[in-house]
Amino acid sequence: MHTHIQGKVVVITGAGGVLCSEFARRIAAEGAKVALLNRSEDKILRLSEEIKASGGIAVPYSVDVLDIARLNEVHNLVNRDLGPCDILINGAGGNSDKANTTKEYFEIADTDDSIRSFFKLLPEDIDGVFRLNFNGTLLPTQIFAKDMIGRPGCCILNVSSMAAYHPMTKVLGYAGAKAAINNLTEWLAVHFAHVGIRVNAVAPGFFATTQNRSLLFDKEGNLTARSHKIIAGTPMGRFGEPKELLGTVLYLIDAEASGFVTGVVVPVDGGFLAYSGV
Repeated sequence: MHTHIQGKVVVITGAGGVLCSEFARRIAAEGAKVALLNRSEDKILRLSEEIKASGGIAVPYSVDVLDIARLNEVHNLVNRDLGPCDILINGAGGNSDKANTTKEYFEIADTDDSIRSFFKLLPEDIDGVFRLNFNGTLLPTQIFAKDMIGRPGCCILNVSSMAAYHPMTKVLGYAGAKAAINNLTEWLAVHFAHVGIRVNAVAPGFFATTQNRSLLFDKEGNLTARSHKIIAGTPMGRFGEPKELLGTVLYLIDAEASGFVTGVVVPVDGGFLAYSGV
């Protein structure tokens, strides 16, 4: 796939994660200059060294995407080190177990203290997950999209989820937050349409990442009961490989390939969204 992102400055939040680190490697291999933004620094230090060793350009910046003062600092550093941002990939996000219920279905007998029922979810825990995913996309966009105004070929790519379309059991906070990301993607696409900034999202299906490994595999490495349900609901019958997202990501950030595409969320899910279960 020949892309037209060579020389572009691409800012990736959550760059230390399994999926976004894969994005970073490939985007750097295409000749773009990559700013690696992540809360913990160790992963992006290693990633930047790896990318540099293979001939690419990548600079790590530690930042919490909810810290506006630090985001502004990093914005200035990126401009100094690499130049103004052409492409922003909002990959930072995640879930907290405290924003999940223990069980899929509430039963009358669920008064046990060991069960986190719907009625025991705390507003601050739901709010924490919502802020990380929604504000964690909104704030970097407010800061880095300023660089894009009036410059051709600029765009924003958000990271959604299957949970945005149909809420998955247990993950109340995360599902609501990702549904909001779909809505934000459409809102931003319309808002920035007159200044040439395209805004789209990719919605990964089920990929085995560090974040969800304990949900998908037991301590022996076998599929959990939830994994069996996921596989049964995925017509292709397996989890995705991170590299299988790359074609969609490259397409959506390449102004030559998708110059008239804005406001869409593209599922990459092995057919999960299309399958009704029967």
